[in-house]
Amino acid sequence: MTQAEWFEDWFDSPYYHILYKYRDDSEAEGFIDHLLQTLQPKAAAKVLDLACGRGRYSRYLAGKGYEVCGLDLSPQSIAHARQFERDNLSFFVHDMREPFRTDAFDYIFSFFTSFGYFDTETEDLATLKNVRLGLKPGGMFVLDFFNSEYVRQQLTGPEQKTIDGITFGLHKRIAGNKVVKTIRFRSREGQDYYFEERVRLMELEDFQRLFAAAGLHIVKTYGDYQLQPFDPENSPRLIVEAKPA
Repeated sequence: MTQAEWFEDWFDSPYYHILYKYRDDSEAEGFIDHLLQTLQPKAAAKVLDLACGRGRYSRYLAGKGYEVCGLDLSPQSIAHARQFERDNLSFFVHDMREPFRTDAFDYIFSFFTSFGYFDTETEDLATLKNVRLGLKPGGMFVLDFFNSEYVRQQLTGPEQKTIDGITFGLHKRIAGNKVVKTIRFRSREGQDYYFEERVRLMELEDFQRLFAAAGLHIVKTYGDYQLQPFDPENSPRLIVEAKPA
């Protein structure tokens, strides 16, 4: 059997959802509100939420009336999300490196650093080509990534978080061209676990090159969830809007 990739094991683990259960939903929803106000999608726009996890933000978008489809590699996450399906909201287990639908979506969103997980640029490029394939003519792709320079500046030492009686030992470091976060903990049943998150450090120039190779053209960049202009030194995020070239 082929060894599972880090994101397959970790994102499908119940402990992933315990560790991140207190993420700031209000900040995330505020970002989506700013984005929608800027993009002004038509009332019945078809939207793809790429790497949707348990579908929290797919549900938020569907609640605004859009026709939303959420994709994620994690069967456990999609099984959870499917309890919320309705006429304008559906979920599928899918690997973004494989084609999904052609000329189907007005908007494709990749929220909260759901890119850069793969070992090779070939896989990143395949993903972007599938995005291009999935967009309708004149459609828009929005990718939200961290600003790599900001991440380098903000690295801290090891830390601990205790959530639901489990103490997680966390350590983030730079290894080559990736930021690596290690997660160690002992479950309530006394079993020791070790996981890693590994995301490639990508600059705007990397996205410009990959997007161009995939047939996408970056038309605008933002540097935070309030959609302020991107500052390569100081912005916490790198959010790009792209259209089919």
